[in-house]
Amino acid sequence: MIALHDRLATALSRLAPVAIPTLGRAAFAAVLLIYFWNSARTKIGDGIFGIFRPSDGAYIQIFPKAVEAAGYDVSQLGLFHWAVVTAGTWAELLLPLLLLTGLFTRLAALGMIGFVLVQSATDILGHGVAGDDLGRWFDANSASLIMDQRTLWVFLLTTLVLTGAGPLSLDRILARRRD
Repeated sequence: MIALHDRLATALSRLAPVAIPTLGRAAFAAVLLIYFWNSARTKIGDGIFGIFRPSDGAYIQIFPKAVEAAGYDVSQLGLFHWAVVTAGTWAELLLPLLLLTGLFTRLAALGMIGFVLVQSATDILGHGVAGDDLGRWFDANSASLIMDQRTLWVFLLTTLVLTGAGPLSLDRILARRRD
């Protein structure tokens, strides 16, 4: 029985460098890709240049207290606010696309980790998420939006930072061309 276990463990260990990054990217696509793209779509302004003119909702989502202080007139906000909202919108569109295709995967996953941390801080400090929605680690409830779900998101993204995109990726194609 022990010998069978050891053979199985050895086979799985050989499979891990292929399976973990590939399954990690697939899990990201299945669970989070559309979530982030839909969120980005709510931030894009009207018209063909909407990607450069975020919607009022984008400012409300990212800077809720500043928008409230400006009487919900986002034109009162400055260049800094526009740059952060625009960069955040682009990040929500481009970083998931890079992960989906497996291009610059480690950097894109690292960028997504940063994005999730900023998103979580905004939810807590800007929108006042607390209590059961904030949650706690090491409790019986595993359904909180911040501490539980986003911890798993960051773990998933960390596996991609550490392992790369895997064999079915643009990163692998580019690596072969460099060799």
